[in-house]
Amino acid sequence: MPDARKPPIHLLVFSASLRSGSLNDRLATLVAAITGERLTVDRGRMEEFDGPSYDADRERSDGLPSGPEALRRRIEAADAFVIVSPEYNCSVPGILKNAIDWVSRARPQPFNGKHGLLLSASPSMVGGNRGLWALRIPLEHLGARMYPDMFSLAQAHQAFDANGRLTSAALQQRLEQTLTSFLDLVEAAACYPLIKKQWVEFLGERPDPLIDRVETTPSLG
Repeated sequence: MPDARKPPIHLLVFSASLRSGSLNDRLATLVAAITGERLTVDRGRMEEFDGPSYDADRERSDGLPSGPEALRRRIEAADAFVIVSPEYNCSVPGILKNAIDWVSRARPQPFNGKHGLLLSASPSMVGGNRGLWALRIPLEHLGARMYPDMFSLAQAHQAFDANGRLTSAALQQRLEQTLTSFLDLVEAAACYPLIKKQWVEFLGERPDPLIDRVETTPSLG
């Protein structure tokens, strides 16, 4: 249960897989169960955030489609997010990258300043870790404060018990420690916020309103 003595923290957790019975979805469910003992969890599904391929003409005429708009709204409402993503050809699933591309067009930019944690699960021996390195790039570019540690579950098809926990006590402990450390950081940021004065897409350059994205954060005076 969330601790009533601390400020309310909201965490968005979702898997980037559409497949029924996805290993990444099972890991996301476990993450939601662990973190839900400490704070409020919004358990999302990738199908809720899916949308058509990004099209600037459609954006100008209609704005964000319903799926990406739902992701924008729920990222904005959360203090932090956890994405459990499969690895497609050593990179990011196209459906997730497309959703990020759509949401990146929103103003204010919802990823900017949000704390994020990345996890993956795969039957392979590397656990989908290569895809997470690729996923960090657009999220960090958009201003998300990505947690340096990541968790990749190798041979995930054999890793879960009947209760949805990890069969390896060592891996279960490592997962819980990673989540605890991440949540400690999120709670510290909520209690002791740092004022980020300005975010410019290309640091060191003068913002051009036609091609650059500039956002300011008001002081807490």
